[in-house]
Amino acid sequence: MSVIRAEFKRPVIAITPGEPAGIGPDLMALLDFDETVDWVCVADPDLLDERARLRGRARPWPHYAPGTRGLSVLPVALGRRVRPGIPDPANARYVLSCLERATRGCLEGEFAALVTGPVHKGVINEAGHVFTGHTEFLAREAGVTEVVMMLVAGSLRVALLTTHLPLANVPAAVTPRRLDAALDILNAGLKRDFGFANPRIAVLGLNPHAGEGGHLGREEIDVIAPALTRARSRAIQVIGPLPADTAFVPERLADLHAVLAIYHDQGLPVLKAQGFGEGVNVTLGLPFPRTSVDHGTALDRAGTGPIDPGSMVSAMALARALANARARA
Repeated sequence: MSVIRAEFKRPVIAITPGEPAGIGPDLMALLDFDETVDWVCVADPDLLDERARLRGRARPWPHYAPGTRGLSVLPVALGRRVRPGIPDPANARYVLSCLERATRGCLEGEFAALVTGPVHKGVINEAGHVFTGHTEFLAREAGVTEVVMMLVAGSLRVALLTTHLPLANVPAAVTPRRLDAALDILNAGLKRDFGFANPRIAVLGLNPHAGEGGHLGREEIDVIAPALTRARSRAIQVIGPLPADTAFVPERLADLHAVLAIYHDQGLPVLKAQGFGEGVNVTLGLPFPRTSVDHGTALDRAGTGPIDPGSMVSAMALARALANARARA
């Protein structure tokens, strides 16, 4: 299903706050929302009201209807009343229902983009729902077979070949098909959504020192390097496979638009060390823009503790920019 390419002169963007016992609802209470966008918070209105009172910043939450201007809430009922900081598996279905409704709105052209707050994967799975992460969930809901998770912090963009996968399973997942798809999606996303006419992408090796010429593993020689040769034949500007321990030095990054890391903890620690609290998670390959925060649920801070809204602010700003880019395409 493809998104309706309406001209979103004033974007309507959905937000799902995520785990109700975490800081997502707090962020909804504390943020100053961009008034040039119509924000639709897909959540339980009573939850938002309660968290706003705890934070001492009550705000009106008019119910959403098509054409509603400014900030509104699209009601989804909690399974059980929430105690801040204490996740409850009874609310796992609520979290998924919020995501399903927001995704459906994006697919049908009702919303121009989706911003997601942090969820608690363990609680969702404990409730009996198989859930490895937003990225995989949204791909399945959209009927897309391949997507790419990319985190953005300032000018640094790190995409992942594999996402929420045990490290022991990564080598078998480094396949020609996965590499070809990831490079196509990353290249197309950098062009369409980020405006780079000729993106330059670096691809990391799987093994230390990118395999050291085969002495530390042959994945670079047998799988990754041939994929890069195929990518160049498709006019994708790509270099590598590069050793991960030197790929992020400023001199090398200066000439790149993105780095494709092979697994989650190969690339993201670097990005989060440089821009934690300001980073944004972007899902490339969906038929609509999706952004998210770069942090977790922060259960210990829900309701009363100090929180830094920087990542959510950045995620919302990027969602607006991506929605406008799609509308102009």
